[in-house]
Amino acid sequence: MSSPLATAIAGLSSPDLSTRQAATTEIYQLGRAAAGIAVSAWWADDELSTLLLAPKPAITVGLAVQRETFNRIRIANGTPRLAEVPPDQDAEEFELHFSDETLLDILTTREPGGSGAIAKYLAKFGEGVQQVEFRCANVDRATEILKDKFGIAPVYAATRPGADGTRVNFFLVGSPDGGKVLIELYQELLKAQS
Repeated sequence: MSSPLATAIAGLSSPDLSTRQAATTEIYQLGRAAAGIAVSAWWADDELSTLLLAPKPAITVGLAVQRETFNRIRIANGTPRLAEVPPDQDAEEFELHFSDETLLDILTTREPGGSGAIAKYLAKFGEGVQQVEFRCANVDRATEILKDKFGIAPVYAATRPGADGTRVNFFLVGSPDGGKVLIELYQELLKAQS
């Protein structure tokens, strides 16, 4: 028996555009719902909510899939550009969106069965929502607030390079069901003018 999430993931590689759009929306809503509950208290902090671009935050749902699924989805959606991921990180990814409000990062491991974050996630959980990403005006300052005011330790001691020249850090945030949601804060850097 197939779960709604598995059905939606399969729908991302459908030849039918409306099926792909519906699948994108469903996966996005599932990821947003889990993250929304986990980070709900963050919006009450004025500085943090400003850093996270409230009242209209830019949120992307990161979907981890096996290599074959990744390739099928990418081909069905016109072969979107692969993000430039730092070589030390176990990920290949591309963006998928049908509107400005519904953004997915489709992720896979560079080393199936390896020890990287995406490979470990796929081995433990299978295909699914691996992370929810929030664009942030200043990841370093947001990290300080999350540590000092919310008692949430970052995954990495310092902000690190992310895909396409961003700066990132990650936070495992408790959810009401006793699980954890991986939240990525990412900061887009201005490219130097040449």
